[in-house]
Amino acid sequence: MSSVHLRNIVKRFGTFTAVHKTSLEIPEGAFVTLLGPSGCGKTTNLRMIAGLLDPTEGAIEIGGRDVTNIPIHKRNLGLVFQNYALFPHKTVADNVAFGLKYRDVPKDEIPGRVRQALELVQLPQMAGRYPRELSGGQQQRIALARAIVIEPDVLLLDEPLSALDANLREDMRVELKRIQDQIGVTTVFVTHDQSEALAMSDRIVVMSNGRVEQVGAPQEVYNTPASEFVAQFLGASNIMEARCTSRANGTAVMESPVFGTLPVPAGKAPNVGAEGPAKLVIRAEKLTLKPRGAEANGAVTVDARVETVDYQGQAVRYFVRAGEVQLQAINMIDEAPFPEGAEVTLHLRPQDCAALPGGRA
Repeated sequence: MSSVHLRNIVKRFGTFTAVHKTSLEIPEGAFVTLLGPSGCGKTTNLRMIAGLLDPTEGAIEIGGRDVTNIPIHKRNLGLVFQNYALFPHKTVADNVAFGLKYRDVPKDEIPGRVRQALELVQLPQMAGRYPRELSGGQQQRIALARAIVIEPDVLLLDEPLSALDANLREDMRVELKRIQDQIGVTTVFVTHDQSEALAMSDRIVVMSNGRVEQVGAPQEVYNTPASEFVAQFLGASNIMEARCTSRANGTAVMESPVFGTLPVPAGKAPNVGAEGPAKLVIRAEKLTLKPRGAEANGAVTVDARVETVDYQGQAVRYFVRAGEVQLQAINMIDEAPFPEGAEVTLHLRPQDCAALPGGRA
């Protein structure tokens, strides 16, 4: 296991800067996800850690050793890519053993190491088969076995689940995290899928336009976004103009044209000043629709009308209008959802809100 340090990394392709000056510390044994939309620089960072790309500026350290100018085959890294890159003419066992044959592992040790890796991914019975005889999920596990059999210092995963169907992706992300927990290897995972990042990560690095927007534990990044981009990209949020009128006793008092006075926990408004314009962040699932006249039970309430219903099975996504403002709410349902045109009341607990600096209020 090794920690990974990026120190003031810059990557340019001609006049285009793909990664701006980035410093990042990945703790030993952690599962860290680089998350962001296409073109944000997450894969470029991964490829620089791997040694597939050279940084234009800065340094990369793995386990305290500067590897900036060390080629990929001398970094002892496990790599799993989106297309798995299995050799079609080799058996599963030969695919898994491939890296061992180039690391001076004694021949009599290789079969045992391969067997252990296949048992770890729960496919020991597949050793004699060929990749074409395997399902997509099985191929993904074999690619993972090949990456971990060499006992890498760091495991690098570049969107390895993106080629799988939705149900299999959910199964495999649980399996992948189980394996990582079991072997304890430092892991860097690249994805654009927020649900994967939230479910699997010890820490999430949210990226946009070649820059790091926020680094933190999944709950921290989700519940206390550091920027409007993070709030919008990670989950569904309502972001509206507001004003902070005071900060005292662990509370930032926000005034919203829609919801009135909201005493927001100060920890969820860390960068908002004691007085001045701000932006209120309300996650869609924190906004609850109830019939008119329902008890508030300490919540702030606002009357609204349902405009659009997006039924999703166990949950429904509503677009509602409160005065001049359209909001979105995601609610779990037991029976039928509210129909379009229904007159409802929105319920919001102030402690479920977050706030960002800025705005026009």
